[in-house]
Amino acid sequence: MMVWLHGGANEGGTASSPLYKDGTLVQHGIVLVTVNYRLGVFGYLAHPELTRESAHKASGNYGLMDQIAALHWVQDNIAKFGGDPANVTVFGQSAGAQDTSYLMTSPLAKGLFHKAIVESGAGLNPNVPSLAASEQRGEKLATLLKAPPGDGAIKYLRQLTTGELLKAVENHDPKEPAAAEPNIDGWVLPCLPAGAFGSGQQMAIPLLIGWTAREFGMSGSVDEVRKMIENVTGKLSPQALALYGLADGGQGTTDPLYGSVGNQWLADFIFRCPATTQALWQNAVRQPTYEYQFEHAIPGQEAEGAVHSADLPYVFGYYPKHGNISGPFSEVDFKLADLIENYWTNFAKRSNPNGEGLPNWPEYDGSQAYIEFTQDGHVVAQSGGLRRTQCDLHREVLKQRLSGKE
Repeated sequence: MMVWLHGGANEGGTASSPLYKDGTLVQHGIVLVTVNYRLGVFGYLAHPELTRESAHKASGNYGLMDQIAALHWVQDNIAKFGGDPANVTVFGQSAGAQDTSYLMTSPLAKGLFHKAIVESGAGLNPNVPSLAASEQRGEKLATLLKAPPGDGAIKYLRQLTTGELLKAVENHDPKEPAAAEPNIDGWVLPCLPAGAFGSGQQMAIPLLIGWTAREFGMSGSVDEVRKMIENVTGKLSPQALALYGLADGGQGTTDPLYGSVGNQWLADFIFRCPATTQALWQNAVRQPTYEYQFEHAIPGQEAEGAVHSADLPYVFGYYPKHGNISGPFSEVDFKLADLIENYWTNFAKRSNPNGEGLPNWPEYDGSQAYIEFTQDGHVVAQSGGLRRTQCDLHREVLKQRLSGKE
């Protein structure tokens, strides 16, 4: 029994895409549920008036609440469709992966699912806003929409059309985050998810986690990359700059698998190293943990490498004919998809991706083992921690940011 949370930055996307519902994943002996949930301003708008309306004195996490409501539906109804409510795997990609991780820290989701698959989106962002900060963003959005000051702003907003609300969000100050992310409301999310994982307070459930080799590219200049690294890493910036070949005016290193120095930094910072850290912390609560890196580019896009979402056709066994993840798929792709679908569904069934006829996928455990899905469609097992030096530093940066001592 598998429940899918789609990506889209919590602002877009749909579970009704053919990509998610028309492929061959369901031919591997599982029942699949794909979930739509509120997005953007409708999913994450916090405001003092909404908080006062709430019996829980919280607002803004409506998208996560929809996902939790879907999991309750699964518990109540899935047996009628042949699913097992006692063996539910939540899996998601990008924002859906982040949300899956956040649900692992929510007391409202406890007991509603039993395994998690996290694809390109760990839950260790140290900057998830407080409820108060999200309420302030909501008040700014209300002002932008010419809502009356004081009480009555929410009543006014509820009278606007969907189009008017979306237009206002599009026109918000680019220096201000959009009202489209979860907050620490004390109810859905009682504490910072990164803090929960770091202290072992997350759900003690099996985890399969990974990313694509290049994720999002970074088009900035070397100086812009250097400045970003300095801003993020603070007092650890000398070590960080040296790792990426940017110390003493260096121009950075380029890697045939990971791309330019900007691509490497961004994928390490946002995806790869948070995921390896989440795996480390899940293993610390003595749960089966499996880690992977997807390196197979969409056919025809080999020069770009395995970018964000390149793994989705292989997870679902669906091969788009249009759009950014379409290409001339061939027998290599079909075999790789069948391999990945078997791993994913084996994990959902038995907490272990391995099975007859599959290359062995070692457990992460103390060796920090992982597998690579290579460009030629093979599975290669590795140990010792992927990009261990970079990710060890990123873990130090994360601890620094969580402690506020940047």
